Amino acid sequence: MTEHVEEIASPDEPQREMSFWDHLEELRSRLIWSLVGIAVATAICAFFSDAIVNKFLLAPALHSRPPLRVQNLRPYGQLMLYMEIVFIAGLILSLPNTLYHFWKFVQPALYPNERKYVTSIVFFSTLFFLVGGSFGYFFLIPNALSFFSGFGTTNIENIIDVQSYFSFIVGIILACGVVFELPMLSYFLAKLGILGPQFMRKYRRHAVIVVLLVAAAITPPDVASQIMVAVPLYLLYEISILVVQVTRANKQKKEKVTA
Repeated sequence: MTEHVEEIASPDEPQREMSFWDHLEELRSRLIWSLVGIAVATAICAFFSDAIVNKFLLAPALHSRPPLRVQNLRPYGQLMLYMEIVFIAGLILSLPNTLYHFWKFVQPALYPNERKYVTSIVFFSTLFFLVGGSFGYFFLIPNALSFFSGFGTTNIENIIDVQSYFSFIVGIILACGVVFELPMLSYFLAKLGILGPQFMRKYRRHAVIVVLLVAAAITPPDVASQIMVAVPLYLLYEISILVVQVTRANKQKKEKVTA
């Protein structure tokens, strides 16, 4: 009688090793589903394009003190502007779907007991981005526009090109959203073993300088706005240190168990 010995996989190891072509096929599938999500989200945003432009993006200019006037300088300017805004809004709206498929592509490299956290990672990545974008929209943009509209002589009327205005608004929202992803980026780098808490603590002073430079780059040239940005950014850096510390500790614990 021949004995059949079943090999039981460790609960802390991936189920099977994917080949290069398996990875390519998985990547293609995830890209397709991400693009489908972007297309659907863009179509939804196109239906609400007037509300997005008039009630959301133009609101900071209308409520600044003094109010700012914007104008279109090209015959096809508003058409191209609407298309650009609808596409960017679609990218933001489809962000959870895009992040989900990104992490599902990364999932085979994770331990089985870590894969259950993919949904939580997607949720918190989206949350951090939305919090950052909201911070830029509700705090930075009003202060920046009030500073620019009130600066200079009253003999010059501030009538802003609509393309420049929307580029400024969208740029701040996206920049703040990306910057607020620092804890999630730190988590990902810690999972890969690239980033450790000792490294982040060692270069804390350098991080302060980088934070001040970033704050100066995305805010108007007044101290109040720069401090308003620098403080949350530094807090995000400290939160990132805690995230990396917990992530590395859990990883080392699992490696000892499986050793």
